[in-house]
Amino acid sequence: MAAQRSIFEEVGGDATEARKAVSKGMIDKGGSAGARRGLRLWLILLGVLVVTMILVGGLTRLTDSGLSITEWDLVMGSLPPMGEADWAAAFAKYQETPEFRLVNSAMTLDEFKGIFWWEWGHRFLGRIVGLIWIGGFLGFLAARKIPAGWTQRLVVIGVLIGLQGAVGWWMVHSGLQGEMTDVASYRLATHLGLAFVILGLIAWAVLQLARREADLLQARRLRERALWGMGTGLMHLAFVQILLGALVAGIDAGRSYTDWPLMAGQVFPPYAFDITPAWRNFFENPGLVQFIHRIVGYLLVLFALGAMIRARKAGARATRTAFWLAGGMVVLQMVLGIVTVLNGAFLHVAITHQLGAIFTWLLILNARFHAGYPQPQSLRG
Repeated sequence: MAAQRSIFEEVGGDATEARKAVSKGMIDKGGSAGARRGLRLWLILLGVLVVTMILVGGLTRLTDSGLSITEWDLVMGSLPPMGEADWAAAFAKYQETPEFRLVNSAMTLDEFKGIFWWEWGHRFLGRIVGLIWIGGFLGFLAARKIPAGWTQRLVVIGVLIGLQGAVGWWMVHSGLQGEMTDVASYRLATHLGLAFVILGLIAWAVLQLARREADLLQARRLRERALWGMGTGLMHLAFVQILLGALVAGIDAGRSYTDWPLMAGQVFPPYAFDITPAWRNFFENPGLVQFIHRIVGYLLVLFALGAMIRARKAGARATRTAFWLAGGMVVLQMVLGIVTVLNGAFLHVAITHQLGAIFTWLLILNARFHAGYPQPQSLRG
């Protein structure tokens, strides 16, 4: 027969241990604080590399370096030319491209080396990202440090990283055909858009891993539904604007009309529908593409300001702060866009604008996360 227990005994150590056992239940299985911290640091490293990839890719485009390497070799392509003979062979292959024949026929070997290093560096960073993902994922998997439900999410990120390499070559290959002197703008937009999707998934995972699964489930019950919806809409509109920015870059539309707020002295640009069939103008006409990019930018600012005003009613201070930061960055990004136009997409200004797009994207995701999972705070806070 079991011994009787004091009615006060539950207040002691056994109850404390029981609560600890419950707190480490199935929700957080395999997700100790140390494991989540390790995964988070690994993903932050991947995110930093992806941001670097986006910036180097932007510089590769702005310096017209993307077509300098005419082959895709996953293994041997990681090695640059090692001697004069190798450089001569690489230059000879580039001399067969439409870009060289139609635009750069006077280019010297030394000038070729300048554009080669940009493209090689971009591809090399891509290989590093892939290796970091493979090494980290297999290491955490072998150590059984991946929290329950996270394996599939991490695999999706890895698959998209691999797909990005294939899309990159698909993009470059478009500029080596026929009379093309640049990559196809549609493919450039696909390549950049996928990079931002990967960055977004990594950022979202980093935000989630900063808190226990049990805490996230509890915070979700306090979701600011109106702000969550506005954050989702802001995220989608920002992504459309990023794709439009890629189309602008792909056809050098940012250098076609360098006045603001008008375009060639008009509200609506001249010759906006000169290309036939008419639908191609929305993707290939510099005036129309830049005009659409401007209009969506204005709409994005208005939407962000509306979200900032609505966020004033949010219960958590962190949520209010997150939306004010996101909205402020959207406004700053519009200003950077205007400066970029007025400077004819000058290299340093244009790459600053692209960096601004990265910060805008991350801050919008952060604001949406805080609306969906409000940060706990004291009543006084």
